[in-house]
Amino acid sequence: MYLRSVVRENAVAGPCAGCAVRERTICASVPDSGRADLAALRRIETLRAGETLAWEGADSSIVANLCKGVLKRSLMLADGREQVVGLAYPGAMVGRLFGRTCDHSLTALTDAVLCVFARAPFERFAAAHPAIEHALLMRALDDLSRAERSMVMLARLSAPQKVATFLLDLAGRSAPDAGGQIAIPLSRQQLGDLLGLSIETVSRKLRDFARAGYIALPGYRSLVVRDAGALATVAGPGAPAR
Repeated sequence: MYLRSVVRENAVAGPCAGCAVRERTICASVPDSGRADLAALRRIETLRAGETLAWEGADSSIVANLCKGVLKRSLMLADGREQVVGLAYPGAMVGRLFGRTCDHSLTALTDAVLCVFARAPFERFAAAHPAIEHALLMRALDDLSRAERSMVMLARLSAPQKVATFLLDLAGRSAPDAGGQIAIPLSRQQLGDLLGLSIETVSRKLRDFARAGYIALPGYRSLVVRDAGALATVAGPGAPAR
């Protein structure tokens, strides 16, 4: 297993001021006096859909802010099957901080743009800026809460609740196009793996929601949310806010 090299010679170092997601990234906690120093540590990297940024078990040598696109977090099961355990959306920090090895693989589901930092220099920068360390702690706690909710969802929720919860979360963290369509970054099989459902169940529930008028499915990998309130009712208490 290895970690893909992401610092390419032709990487373009775009200005931080032009970053569309800066206020949603860890960089928002950096004081103005430190932003130039942080910018000096980073490189901009583009991944094509299907390219892997980091492999489970590989040396952890980079961290990155996801600026555009969607990544999947996945684990390899003992029988060789892949298990998708989560998604990363723009604004997320990905990569294993304060650890020697990557605890999951990171693969681009769509074309993606990342702001990449070598892990060790970034950790030294964070140690010198308490606001960064505090923001990292808050994100870690948020990730823990999200993992706890996922455990409850897998163990206790019905199939309609699981699919509705996913759709609300996707809608809340994705930017629709001019026609209001939201890209579905996962195949039906991957979505089933994530939710602990069969591909047939996932497909059936999506069709049920479309027939009920809660969503529209203009394409296999796209949707339009027509009635978020109805989806929230199906999902039940604690559903993601859109």
